[in-house]
Amino acid sequence: MKQNKVLSLALIGGLLITTLVFAAGCYPAQTPAEGGGGFNWTMIIFLVLIFAVIYFLMIRPQRKRQKERQELMQGLQKGDKVITIGGIYGQIESLSEDSVVLKVESGTTIRVARGSIAGKQEK
Repeated sequence: MKQNKVLSLALIGGLLITTLVFAAGCYPAQTPAEGGGGFNWTMIIFLVLIFAVIYFLMIRPQRKRQKERQELMQGLQKGDKVITIGGIYGQIESLSEDSVVLKVESGTTIRVARGSIAGKQEK
């Protein structure tokens, strides 16, 4: 849900900027009375705005999610109750560098990749 909101805001921002760029190109540039034209700052302003919208609506939230995911993976400990990406609930029995052994409700243990842990269960 949160990602849909971010994508819709990015789309609206992109459409707004595209409209402004199109509208800026629809009228002739004003030239000084003496000699050639001056430097066109509008294009630089629009490029900066496009970069700012992309950064704040796409890049920054993605980096935040990556940081939270990394902290989750580093914070896993024996005894934590977790859920995997596949929807398996279990308790961590042991940890290794690339895998986790989970004890599921029936008492069975399974080994899953460490990256397949979606999150900790709320108590």
